[in-house]
Amino acid sequence: MNLNYSDEQNMLREQVLKFCETNYDFADREKILDSEAGYSPENWKEFAELGWLAVPFSEDNGGYNFGPIELTVLFEEFGKSLVVEPYLSSVVMSGTILENSNYSAKQALLESIISGDHQISVAYAEANIGYNFLDCVTSLDAKGDNLVLNGSKTIVLNAANSNQFIVLAIHNGKPALVLVDSDTSGLELQSFRTLDGQTCGELTFENVALNSDALIASGDEATSLFNQMIDVSILCISAEAVGAMTSAYQKTVQYTKEREQFSQPISNFQVLQHRMVDMFVETEITKSLLIKATLQLDSKDAETSKTISALKVQVGKAGKYIGQQAVQLHGGMG
Repeated sequence: MNLNYSDEQNMLREQVLKFCETNYDFADREKILDSEAGYSPENWKEFAELGWLAVPFSEDNGGYNFGPIELTVLFEEFGKSLVVEPYLSSVVMSGTILENSNYSAKQALLESIISGDHQISVAYAEANIGYNFLDCVTSLDAKGDNLVLNGSKTIVLNAANSNQFIVLAIHNGKPALVLVDSDTSGLELQSFRTLDGQTCGELTFENVALNSDALIASGDEATSLFNQMIDVSILCISAEAVGAMTSAYQKTVQYTKEREQFSQPISNFQVLQHRMVDMFVETEITKSLLIKATLQLDSKDAETSKTISALKVQVGKAGKYIGQQAVQLHGGMG
């Protein structure tokens, strides 16, 4: 099994690394987060010009025919600089659903996403249903030749900047995915910021009238599309976390080499060396599981979802530990 990146994948990694080094220091990131949009439209335009928004899509839909490996390359580098542009919500989440669907308008929608002119968010989470997203309360009912949407969704990523939403609802007793314009009558948006400063929103649908061609998929197809979206999204978030862990570990090692106590670098103290070794081990375990999940997803392995669930657990465990140790070894951060 060849675990080395191809020339194209290495070029992509170097391109993202160079962009982040040039345009994404921490002060720049803070300014971007403090802006009304919560991301940089200029950066988003450059993402499109560099071809990054086309990475996961087929050539038939205007993409490069890349896949999970290239996505993890992108997100690892994003994680090192804590990039806040809405790549996950608009490209990965909505893009995965549209790319794998039989929806008649998908090509035009994907081309608009790739160009950077159009953003679509997926609205699937609801209050009081936990993680049983497919058992939602939001309803999509037929009314003559049209459809009517009622219900609410929470924690919709990048909601205030989205032109459209892909909404998970129950139609004829089964899950369905429907496309809703952000300016549709009966749709109310309440925006808020998450703990890390990124934009989210709560959507309320009150007798939202839709044409029948707004229905992307229903029944087993909708369930399959939704589950694919969840797997790819967790993979990308995990790759982002691996990038952040790697950066935290490397910065901590460097800091302990520079900080002196008792006339020597604190990196000489064995108890601190042990902590940094543990940070390294947790990072490498997570990387290994990320590679396994990526290769399984790329080959459509039947065990992919189980591996991605294991990866999610490991990311939570390792991320917490590495973050705590980084703060401790820096002597606290304010």
